Amino acid sequence: MEIKHLSHNTIDFQKWDEIVLNATNSLMYAESWYLNIVSPNWEALVLGDYEYVMPLPVKQKLGFSFLAQPPLTQQLGAFSNQIIDEKIIELFIKNIPYRSYYLNLNEQNQYRKSIQQPNLLLQLTNSYQSLSSNYSTNTKRNIKKAQQAKVSVSENITPEQFLNFYFLAMNNDAIPDKNLTEKIVKTGFEKKKLKLYAAIQGNYLTSVLCLLHSNKRLIYLLAASNEKGKEFSTMSLIVDKVVQDFAKTNICFDFEGSKVKTIARFYQGFGAKATTFPQVRKNSIIQLMNILKKGVLWK
Repeated sequence: MEIKHLSHNTIDFQKWDEIVLNATNSLMYAESWYLNIVSPNWEALVLGDYEYVMPLPVKQKLGFSFLAQPPLTQQLGAFSNQIIDEKIIELFIKNIPYRSYYLNLNEQNQYRKSIQQPNLLLQLTNSYQSLSSNYSTNTKRNIKKAQQAKVSVSENITPEQFLNFYFLAMNNDAIPDKNLTEKIVKTGFEKKKLKLYAAIQGNYLTSVLCLLHSNKRLIYLLAASNEKGKEFSTMSLIVDKVVQDFAKTNICFDFEGSKVKTIARFYQGFGAKATTFPQVRKNSIIQLMNILKKGVLWK
């Protein structure tokens, strides 16, 4: 079967979402509504009658097109409800119609020529009692600290409340594009594709968490704490509530990993296990600029 390269306006979004939602490696990042926000002009590689699909997050610079991993999108790559072996992944990569790309594949897209990137996952199969028994001593201490400070966790928070707190607490430092973040939160909330949690002390928010929510995975997408939240470790109480809510569901709690040791340690404190996903690259940005200066055709 031949792999077809589809421009954005020729993609059958109904067929696309059907295969992504039913894929053995389904991820919300690859659903059409999400891609339309983070990469509005995304294209696609399709094998057969949408039996295997791979989104192409296209970007443009100086009039030339290349592929780059979109913000707030940890993994993409190939998706299918059939077996995805290395030959399939190699076929897709060989058919990428761009001279430069920087892409994160998903954890089932193993490819020997890739660079492995860290992630942390917690399978919520067991009871809460069993899961919480694997918390680190420091995590248990932080949860108790928040409880003693009379902090409670609520899901009764609107997208507007979440976003106002998030941008204020993050102080616009090292955060994704504001408009893009707002679109994901508001659209995801309307579509019932995400869950919002807040830690509350008295009448004030201290921490907030946004999770992408499917029947297979919870993705730790956006989180923020103010000074009180940091002082009383109220994010720990939120994550503990998530574990309570989804214990024995067999859903995977995906923390999205981190190369920052303190953040990774926070996730591991809940019993999350280290895993990896592959990253593939061709031509760095510096190489890209050199090619552009030499006038080499891009596509």
